[in-house]
Amino acid sequence: MTRRVDVSAAADVAPGTMLMTWVDATEPVLVVNLDGVFHAVQGICSHEYFELDRGFLTDDSLTCALHLSRFDLVSGEALDPPADEPLAVYPVSVVDGRLVVEFPG
Repeated sequence: MTRRVDVSAAADVAPGTMLMTWVDATEPVLVVNLDGVFHAVQGICSHEYFELDRGFLTDDSLTCALHLSRFDLVSGEALDPPADEPLAVYPVSVVDGRLVVEFPG
């Protein structure tokens, strides 16, 4: 079963920016707008606890500011060490101007 959660207005995430949101006040999710295409990934680095909204975007990747691990925003794959585990990636869509993220069960 998939759970769909409205996380923000799409207009709140301008192209080239990201927004951290907390689902159920416990699950950090980072929404990124790359040239009008939205991506949603886990909001905490898979290497060490650090909020990824403090990192920076480069092309189609996200770099954690703590140890400079870089992640592919489409697959979640860790591209640079020290991270070796991928980020969780969640489907995201725009519904009536709102960003809706899908979570498994």
